[in-house]
Amino acid sequence: MMVTVIGRGHSGTRAMSHTLSASGVYMGEPLNGSGDLLPPEAMYEACRVMARHVRWKGGLVWDFSALHTMAIPDEFTDLIHSFLKTVLQSPAPHRGWKIPETTLVYPWIQRLFPDIQFIFWIRDPRDCILGGHVTDDLSVFGIDYPRTEDVRLRRAISWKYQYDLVRATPKPAHWLEVRFEDFVLRQAETVARLEQYLQIPLARIAVKPEAVERWRTDGQKHDFDFFAPAMREYGYATP
Repeated sequence: MMVTVIGRGHSGTRAMSHTLSASGVYMGEPLNGSGDLLPPEAMYEACRVMARHVRWKGGLVWDFSALHTMAIPDEFTDLIHSFLKTVLQSPAPHRGWKIPETTLVYPWIQRLFPDIQFIFWIRDPRDCILGGHVTDDLSVFGIDYPRTEDVRLRRAISWKYQYDLVRATPKPAHWLEVRFEDFVLRQAETVARLEQYLQIPLARIAVKPEAVERWRTDGQKHDFDFFAPAMREYGYATP
């Protein structure tokens, strides 16, 4: 079994990475405190390679259609294999990796590894944008978008881009969506779903209920109109 966790930075993916590690799934090495596979540079460059084939149509609209049919460049494949070297060479029966930037190349990861088990980690976008992440500025990864000096808006656009990219990609053979809030507040039930999906027993890690709905005590702007469709889809209360 090979598994990867995707989801925008600050969506709580570290909880799943730590759960997998504690359950005997080899997650590559070295790992940082967030459970990300390091070093990240080859993955970052792979993101830039794929971004060349995303067409920005202006505003908050991108055309991802070429990604699903074009030949994947050898440069991209080599970079991903370099990044995943320890995972791909491991003899462990259960292995995988986590780094948020995998979300930026999800369409081609799916095509390179058609049998992989994806866990799409979801969190209320109002909480996702409270803290900074390297993917906040999409231009770092070669992605065009409406530039802004508004930090929260920049993070929100990054969130929408990644949501749109995932939604525009045909579902793989193995796919499970998990809300961070369910993992924290209904851990037993949520872990049971994950165990059924992965077909392995999983450890229970410590969770912090106060990590849910942090936006309620945030004094800055954290809600954007373009969040609304995704929030309805995932069952988050909208203003």
